[in-house]
Amino acid sequence: MKFLDQVKVYIASGHGGPGCVSFRREKYVEFGGPDGGDGGKGGDVWAEAVDGLNTLIDYRYQQHFKAQRGINGAGENRTGPAGEDVILKVPVGTQILDENNEEVLADMTEAGMRVLLARGGRGGKGNAHFKTSRQQAPRHAQTGEDGEERWLWLRLKLIADAGLIGLPNAGKSTFLSACSRANPKIAAYPFTTLHPNLGVVDTGEGKRFVLADIPGLIEGAHEGAGIGDRFLGHIERCATLVHLVDAGGEDPLGAYAIVRGELEAYGAGLIDKPELLVLSKMETVSAERLEELKAAFAEEGHEDISVVSAVTGENMRGLLYRIEGEIEGRRAADKAEAERLARGEEDTGWTP
Repeated sequence: MKFLDQVKVYIASGHGGPGCVSFRREKYVEFGGPDGGDGGKGGDVWAEAVDGLNTLIDYRYQQHFKAQRGINGAGENRTGPAGEDVILKVPVGTQILDENNEEVLADMTEAGMRVLLARGGRGGKGNAHFKTSRQQAPRHAQTGEDGEERWLWLRLKLIADAGLIGLPNAGKSTFLSACSRANPKIAAYPFTTLHPNLGVVDTGEGKRFVLADIPGLIEGAHEGAGIGDRFLGHIERCATLVHLVDAGGEDPLGAYAIVRGELEAYGAGLIDKPELLVLSKMETVSAERLEELKAAFAEEGHEDISVVSAVTGENMRGLLYRIEGEIEGRRAADKAEAERLARGEEDTGWTP
C-alpha cells in the first residue's frame, strides 16, 4: 500500500429539505386545514479515527465528499427523512487543518474519536406551523437551510513511541527489521527509505513499544535537499529519538552535527526531545576505531553512547531496554504534568 500523509479534501453537508404546503381535504371529515409537514435535516460530515489504517491513500482517488440533502416534507404532517451522514475514516494521528493549512481544527489521537466537520442544514417548517387564529390557511412554508461547505487538509502524523533518525544509509531500516517484524526495503544506496515505516518492538513480559523509521536527512533538508524534511512531522509525537550514526562512515561526528542542525532548523521542539546516540554497524570497524569514536564524541559532551550491530544482534537487547526505559520515563513525566495542570497547580520551578 502506497504511503500518503497529506491530502486536501472538499466537504459539503446536506441542505435541509423544504417544508410542505398542504391542506387536509377528506370527504365527510369537517374542520380541514393546513397539514404540511417539515423537511428533513441535511446530513452531517464527520471525521472518525479508526485502527488498521496508516496512510491517507484512500483520499488520493476521491477528494469530494457530500452528504445527502434532507427530504421534502409531505402532507398529513409527515416530516421528511434526514439526509445520510458522511464519515471520513482516517488513521489515528491525523490532524485536520483549515484551507490555509495553518490552523489545526482537530487532532485525532485516539481510535474511535469523532469530530463534526460540517453540520447539515435544518429542514424547513411546513405550513401547519404557521396556522394562527387570524391566519387559518397559510399558503407558505420555509425552505431548508443551506449546508456548510469547505476545503480541508488532512495531515497524518504517525503515532510512535520512539523515532529513528540519521543520515541515509545509517542503518535505520536494518535496525527496525532486526528488532521488529517490520519489513522495510534495505539496499546499499542512499534514500532506500522513501516514506516512514513502523514496527512494534516486543521486549518481553507483555511490554512493547512502537518504533518509527524516518527517511534519512542530508544537509539542507529543511530547504528541500534530498527528500526534504516533511517526514519529520511523524516524530513530533515521539517520547524519545534514537539517533543512529554509521561507525564506518567517513566523518561520524560531522554526520551527527548535520542531522542535529536539520532538527533545529525544522523546529517543533524536536531539538529538545530526549535523544539516545547510537553508533551502528559496529561490525564494519575495529574495536580500536570504536574507542576512538567514543572518545571523540565524549569530548563533545556525548559520553553515554550505545554501540550496536543490527546485523549480528550484538548489544541490541540492551539498547532496546534502554529505549523502553526512556519512553516509560517520559510518559510518566507527561502524565504527572497533566495531572498537575488538571489540579490547577502552578509550576514554582522548585522541588524539595
